[in-house]
Order: sequence, then structure tokens, then C-alpha cells
Amino acid sequence: MRDFGKSDDPRVQAQLDRLAALSLPQGRLGLDTIRALMERLGNPHRKLPPVFHVAGTNGKGSTCAFLRAMLEAEGYKVHVTTSPHLVRYNERIRLAGELISDAMLADVLKEVLDAGEDLGPSFFEVTIAAAFLAFSRVPADACVVEVGMGGRFDATNVLEPEVLAACGIAALGLDHERFLLAPEEGVPKEPMARIAFEKAGIAKRGVPLVTMGDHHLPQSKAAIEGVAASAGAPIFPCGLYGAWAAKPTGNNRVLVYGEGQACYFHARLGLNGRHQVHNAGLAVAMLRFQDKVQVSEAAMKAGLAAARWPARMQHLSPGPLTGSREVWLDGGHNPDAGQAIARMFGAGVPDPANPLRRLHLVIGMIEGKDPASLIGPLAPAIASITAVPVPGHEWHPASAFGPDARPAPNVPSALAMIPDDGLPILIAGSLYLAGEVLRLNDELPD
Repeated sequence: MRDFGKSDDPRVQAQLDRLAALSLPQGRLGLDTIRALMERLGNPHRKLPPVFHVAGTNGKGSTCAFLRAMLEAEGYKVHVTTSPHLVRYNERIRLAGELISDAMLADVLKEVLDAGEDLGPSFFEVTIAAAFLAFSRVPADACVVEVGMGGRFDATNVLEPEVLAACGIAALGLDHERFLLAPEEGVPKEPMARIAFEKAGIAKRGVPLVTMGDHHLPQSKAAIEGVAASAGAPIFPCGLYGAWAAKPTGNNRVLVYGEGQACYFHARLGLNGRHQVHNAGLAVAMLRFQDKVQVSEAAMKAGLAAARWPARMQHLSPGPLTGSREVWLDGGHNPDAGQAIARMFGAGVPDPANPLRRLHLVIGMIEGKDPASLIGPLAPAIASITAVPVPGHEWHPASAFGPDARPAPNVPSALAMIPDDGLPILIAGSLYLAGEVLRLNDELPD
């Protein structure tokens, strides 16, 4: 799916229209195009402050949010690039703590598009080139870079060891199978091994590679270790016998982080959900096992508590869309995201500290995503299902979510159909839908 965005600034919109006119690469893999584009731009990716590079299927954006918050709590200026954007394209590029201005965004997009006109770059390659170009021109102390898809052939993987502080791999799962599981000679064929292999492709010689606990599935573990060994990257795995460990305690929003057999600290988290404990642990470990940017324990704790990441189990504020009702928003759309959301509402493994809560579900999913990935795990908690379109995309009809699901033309209509019975409302299924919800509720990411 394409998602080029709209802008109120005519100069930015002119460049977004040029992005929209690019053809999608058909089967093109590799880093040749982004490298050629970087060369024409003066190789800005070689002029960056220390970079924290994060791959994964689920949680990589949250890990980036924790990294940014901890670095900023230490007083550092931090560049960040993440995807997708929710409301405004500017969200993809954050310069020294602030979203890129319209004026600079228009300039760097034009420069990149002009430089690469005959190369046929993709939307994401242009975006990353623009981000790195902007990063190279604005002083900062560190960069946080989220992989778009996969890792091995992702445009962000143009980054070289000299600028990298640490690489991390968040939770693994099946997503983007069409692109990441295409047959290829000499790579693992088992799906989870192949996913792990692709994500581990960000490993670089001499750069710490920090990995999550779920990578200890034998096939995933072997794939990551093999890639790390070939690249010459020291690996720091999570787990009982690994380099670090993270577990939840209290109400599942308190991280207990340790290394070896020792507990390093406890910290309260600013993001909701038990799964965020592991994302926070990964972010802490990435800081702990590198030596290019020093961050104190006090800054780590302060940053973990201050972290914010829109549309990831976000409790929406009272606003034009929500009124005074309890409304939650999550853009998750694959099986692992479904399990994480279900645990939030007590619909997973029974937990006395987190009892089952009934909810009304408003769901919109683009074609190609599996409705059962959310409906299945959440089933014990669902009081009603209302299906809505995903703006700008082909979407699943209400019938895809079960015989009791009813359609609504949009989110405001869906909320109007739900009785005000005191049960929470969860809006989920797509980050594209989440962006529309934030816009309607006047909660623009900043």
C-alpha cells in the first residue's frame, strides 16, 4: 500500500506529489539504489552522530521511543526516523527533538528527488535519504533509526559500522510475508528462521547486536547467531543464560532489568502493556552494551517513565471524537500484536493482577492482513464488533470479523452505535486507521 500523506504547505505537497508519482519497485532487492543516491548527495549517512539501529516485527517503534526518551533525559539532542507516519509525513523525521519543519522538509525532499530522478528510487528510499541528509545538517548527539521492513535489504541498512553505536532486534513474528519470505538461494526456508535472518541483516562488524528473548526459538536463534558471526558482530542476547534480562512486575508497567545474575534496576514505564517491558529492556540493553554515548541510570529511569508512542495501546484523551468515554487506540495488525493487545485486557493467560475486561471493538484492517490475528486472541473480552473502512485503502468488510460484526461507514458513526454502558472501547487493526482517529480527536503526534 502507498501512504504518501498530505500537507497544508504547498511546497511540501509538491514534493509529496512527486513521491506519489514514483513507480513501486517490482521485485528489486538490494542496496544499490540507496547507495547510489547517497553518493550523489555527498554520503550524508557517513556524517551522522552515533546511531542506534532497530529492526524487528513488533515493538521496534516502541523501542525507538524508549531510546529517544532515555537519551533526551540525559540532555542529548536526538535525531529520529520512524515509519509509518500517522497524520503528517513530518512525523517520519525528527531533528534534535523536534519534527522537521515544512520548509526544511520541502528542501531535502526536493534535493533527494532531483538527485535520484533517473535511479527510480522507492518512496522509502527517498524518505530515508531525506532523513539522513537532514540529520547530517543539524547538530545532534545521537540518532535513533527504525528499520522499515526486514533489515538486510532495508534502505536504512546503508548505515556503516563507523557511525553505529548499537543494533537491536525487537520481537519477531510473521508479517510482510510476501516480501520477506520470497524464495532465495542460500537463505533459510523455515519461516521464522528466514524472518530472523532478514532482521539480523543489520548486523555490522564490531557493532553490538542486542537481541530479544523470543529469538531463542532454535530456528531464530541459529539464524541470528549465524548472521552475527558472519558479520563479525558481538551478540548480546536476552534470557536466563543471556547477557541481559527483562521482566514485568507490579501492574506489568514496571521493568525489572538485570545483567547476568544481578538486578540492575527497576523502572516504571510510560507505555501501556506487558509487552512494553521487553521493548524497554531491549532499549536499556542497547544503551548498556555500547560505549559511544553515555547514559546514566537516573536518565534511563526518567526516560522510560516519560516515553510516549502514539497509537500503541494509547488511552485517548477526552476530545471531539471520544467525548468523555474510555477509548483505547492501537494500530497492531498481526498475530503477535493481537496477543499483546489481548493481554492488556486480560484476555490472554489468566493473571490475577490483570483480570478480564469486556470491551467494544471498533476494527478496520487493510486487505492482506488476517482478521483472526486480532479477533481470535481478543474473543473472550469482546462485547461487540463494529467494522469500519481504512481511509485510502482496500479493507476487510464486516463479514470478515464474524457473523456478529456490524458495519459502520466511519469511526464517528461506529462510536455512535455503541451503547454508553461503561465498557471501554478499543479501536484497532491498522496504523492508517489510527492516524485518522488521532486527527479526528485533535491528538496530533508532536
